[in-house]
Amino acid sequence: MRAYLGIGSNLGDRWAHLRAAVVALAGLDPGVVVSPVYETAPLGGPAGQGSYLNCVARLETTISPTELLRFTQGVEEEQGRVRAERWGPRTLDIDVLVIDGFQCDEPQLVVPHPRMHERAFVLAPLEDLDPSAVPDGWRSTVGDQGDVRLVGALLPPFVAHPAGERRRDPQQSVATSEFGS
Repeated sequence: MRAYLGIGSNLGDRWAHLRAAVVALAGLDPGVVVSPVYETAPLGGPAGQGSYLNCVARLETTISPTELLRFTQGVEEEQGRVRAERWGPRTLDIDVLVIDGFQCDEPQLVVPHPRMHERAFVLAPLEDLDPSAVPDGWRSTVGDQGDVRLVGALLPPFVAHPAGERRRDPQQSVATSEFGS
């Protein structure tokens, strides 16, 4: 099945958290494709949060949607995600946006994501990967969400290391942007 996942971070080394998510996803699909990265102001949640880096990943997988959700929550946890308050700051957030041919409305998993069409930080990178997945004219319908600025890209190769081996090759670039911190 083809799945689109929204990935965001606004705490710590945001680029490293995004990259760790994509490397983990490469363990499910070595051909994972990632949109450019956008920087946005937080939408909702407590005042004083830092800006988010956001991207969307597309992957093909044979695991079930529920297993995919559990997998992404495990990746969030590995990156220090703490679920203290709704829409609060986070090291890593991975949302299941769309799974081709699948719909679900369960307490733990709602697909397609119920608010994705209201969020410029989801629609801009999703449009980069699949323009047919976003509604025409979405930029005029999402309202004023501040700047959604293109800031760079995570660069392949995205290599999943064996379990327990958490390292990044220092020769690999994390970002192609001056905003890479």
